[in-house]
Amino acid sequence: MTVEVADISGGQVPKELVRSIDWRGAFWVASGVPALVLFSIGGIAGMTGKVAFVVWAASMVMGFVQSFTYAEIAGLFPNKSGGASIYGAAAWVRYSKIIAPLSVWCNWLAWTPVLSLGCSIAAAYILNAIGPIPAADSPQVLAWAQAHAGSITADSPRVAEWLAANSGKTATDAISALLALDGVSALTPTIRTWTLFSQSLGPVTFSLNAVFFIGAVLMLITFAIQHRGILGTANVQKYIGLLVIVPMLIVGVVPILTGQIDWSNYSPLAPLKAAALPETGPWDINGWTLVLGGMFIAAWSTYAFETAICYTSEFKDPKTDTFKAIFYSGLLCLLLYTLVPFTFQGVLGLDGMLAGPIVDGSGVADAMAKMVGGSGFLVNIMVMLMILALMLSIMTAMAGSSRTLYQGSVDGWLPRYLDHVNSHGAPTHAMWTDLIFNLGLLAIAAADATSFFFILAVSNCCYIIFNFLNLNSGWLHRIDNGHITRPFKAPTLLLALGTLFSFVNAAFMGAGAKVWNPMALTSAAIAAALIIPVFIFRHYVQDRGQFPQHMLDDLNLTANSIQARKAGILPYLVLLAGVCVVLIANWFFQLAG
Repeated sequence: MTVEVADISGGQVPKELVRSIDWRGAFWVASGVPALVLFSIGGIAGMTGKVAFVVWAASMVMGFVQSFTYAEIAGLFPNKSGGASIYGAAAWVRYSKIIAPLSVWCNWLAWTPVLSLGCSIAAAYILNAIGPIPAADSPQVLAWAQAHAGSITADSPRVAEWLAANSGKTATDAISALLALDGVSALTPTIRTWTLFSQSLGPVTFSLNAVFFIGAVLMLITFAIQHRGILGTANVQKYIGLLVIVPMLIVGVVPILTGQIDWSNYSPLAPLKAAALPETGPWDINGWTLVLGGMFIAAWSTYAFETAICYTSEFKDPKTDTFKAIFYSGLLCLLLYTLVPFTFQGVLGLDGMLAGPIVDGSGVADAMAKMVGGSGFLVNIMVMLMILALMLSIMTAMAGSSRTLYQGSVDGWLPRYLDHVNSHGAPTHAMWTDLIFNLGLLAIAAADATSFFFILAVSNCCYIIFNFLNLNSGWLHRIDNGHITRPFKAPTLLLALGTLFSFVNAAFMGAGAKVWNPMALTSAAIAAALIIPVFIFRHYVQDRGQFPQHMLDDLNLTANSIQARKAGILPYLVLLAGVCVVLIANWFFQLAG
């Protein structure tokens, strides 16, 4: 493979991002990452049961270890933005023109859905506040059921169907349950069921419902804030971050101090017999598959603080700010991702964690409010703070993913139009691309929980691909670019552990993706492969087979020196081994039945 580098900018250098923040600014921009626990804490609880708190802690420790590799490779590129995927792509470009942009593409596909998924959850919280669905045992539902007691008789086909699904129950039980169900349906506000348009599309459904339109407004608000540049974004997120981090710490600490923790909720430490079934099972293939499914989806949240190094070219002093940004962001996440799930499980218990509103995420904020003794007005305040938490994660995602698109364009991986920045130094063309793409994803995420977790699973498959390539880029940079000064050099043991974890994560993906949706792995492979026509258009149509001259200026490489491949065949063997791990794990780990 020949890598050609030339000046193809036509004499014009793309307008650059502005060096306006230090590591504290990146820390506050990345402070939205702990809020990602709200995306899947219910789903992981429904998948792993009493093992959930261990899943979160183990995943966070893995993410923290991996961050040292990212911190090292980021230090090699003080003038690049876009995060670890950009820095990792520079290691792989010697060995494959396609593998390098795959890292950038998969990182973007992993990060950008945070916008749509976060907006859909926040919209659901808002709907719960303005138009709550009544509980089956609420006074108004009980009154409705009493008023319509004669509408269902013992010989009704609905009663027979209910009894068939609930063995050991009586016709009276069936009538009571069905009346409550009908009462909930009758008293549910119209806005909760209204939709302008809905349609099934393959494994998912998309819907232009109230969640979609509220979520779209939230997304536009995020865009408006980001439009002011990274300094303005960091200043806004500092205050929102304080309003969010403090309540999450309260949720994590108060139940322990007030004695609400039921220690029996942590034992026996065994997986569920089946997903969402409140019954523990053995540590067999089925149990391990469920737990690995939990580890797979947790990685999407716990590893995400690596976004703190997306802003290297916007740091005032990248030599010191880069490591500090990811290290202190990692410490914050290590605290919250272990503490919050621990207390969440200790208070709610298995039955509480498997409740419908917890598993689908719509009732997580309300449950957390009640964990700290909130009621009435305090619950509403807590829910509002959870909405702010989601907005914080959305802003973090747009800031990071748009810079990945921007730098991918500057370096010759993605179409040229993405390298535009406005007068505030914000990559607005990349931000518009994020916005439009996520409006489409929002219509899917707003439809139902199945569609929501399909997007999450596909997104995380792409994240694991990026993770694999970038953890292995650490040792590749050591071999090929060992002569380059590193502001921070990771301990060799941690670099080796990161490499090992890249294969462990590949096993999580192979075993766990299908747990969330049987089409997730295949769909992710198709989504990842879309980089091929995108890269071909940029590289061979727009750039005529040459990379921009400035692509690897940070490494002081020439067109000749970039051809040197000191690692030989080893990178190709690693790629082959990674694919084998995914396929073997997918074949070996299966759900019962």
